[in-house]
Amino acid sequence: MKMNVGSIDRTLRLVAGIGIAVGGVIFESYWGLIGVALFATAVFRFCPLYPLLGINTNKKE
Repeated sequence: MKMNVGSIDRTLRLVAGIGIAVGGVIFESYWGLIGVALFATAVFRFCPLYPLLGINTNKKE
């Protein structure tokens, strides 16, 4: 897996992922799963949709 998530993208995904996941737990909603997905893509620095769309925000290549 090539890293395709850059540093700013990663930071936004971490913050949004944690916020949405916590909100999902507090309000007992399945929206929290979207937060977990955002958090996972930030941790692994790979978004599976980016190659399909031809996007790469990682500038270290």
